[in-house]
Amino acid sequence: MTAPGGRFSDLTVRTVSGAVIALICVLVIEAGGVAFTLLVGAIGAGMMWEAHRMLADPPRPDAAIALAGAVLAALILAGNIELSWMLVIGAAALLAAWLTPPRRLAAALWVAAILLASLGIIRLRVSDGVVWMYWFAAVVVAVDILGYFAGRLIGGPKLWPVVSPKKTWSGTLAGWAGAVAVGAAFAGPTGAGWVLLPLSLFAAMAAQAGDLVESAAKRAAGIKDASGLLPGHGGVMDRFDGMMGAGLFMVALRSADLMPGM
Repeated sequence: MTAPGGRFSDLTVRTVSGAVIALICVLVIEAGGVAFTLLVGAIGAGMMWEAHRMLADPPRPDAAIALAGAVLAALILAGNIELSWMLVIGAAALLAAWLTPPRRLAAALWVAAILLASLGIIRLRVSDGVVWMYWFAAVVVAVDILGYFAGRLIGGPKLWPVVSPKKTWSGTLAGWAGAVAVGAAFAGPTGAGWVLLPLSLFAAMAAQAGDLVESAAKRAAGIKDASGLLPGHGGVMDRFDGMMGAGLFMVALRSADLMPGM
């Protein structure tokens, strides 16, 4: 049997680091505007820097920095100038493919996904308001926290051991339950009503899918963490992969004109 301390050996550092990240995010969500765009851009840039290091052979520091800068610049441009999202994303994807041999297609797909999800999150805050942004963040955080604790306290069958050996069905189901509870709490404030419950469940599934995709990428690269930028969490991608998955879900929802409460 695993000792309790072993199950939560990273909990203290993870909690302190997570609290600092949460405080920064709350302050920036409240501020909105340029500050919010810059935060999302910084997260996207960090993820692209890590993606280059995972995909390139050999990785080039100058190329990784260039791609990170390109992601940040693309988000700022798309948020402030009347440019097509697809034009910005396409240009960044071509740059990623050029700078990331031999996995050029994978790099292009990574930058496209990061930019599309980031733009979707920025649009959520700008167009739908701070309450919707808090709902979105709360769903992803609930999935992460409940999945972490349920997986370690309950354990049980693994979700997909070939891709992510630590993830369990108990953690997955706990995350879904937490997301539905978040949906119930925000049904009134968002004006969406009870339709927000299944919507929260689908957003949770998308967040978990983002987590699994990142786990598969790390496994293919033979690494445990995307980087060591965030103590207790690993890399930026390790912390915000769920946000990116859920962000892509929100883009799909808006594209299909299915956003409730508008």
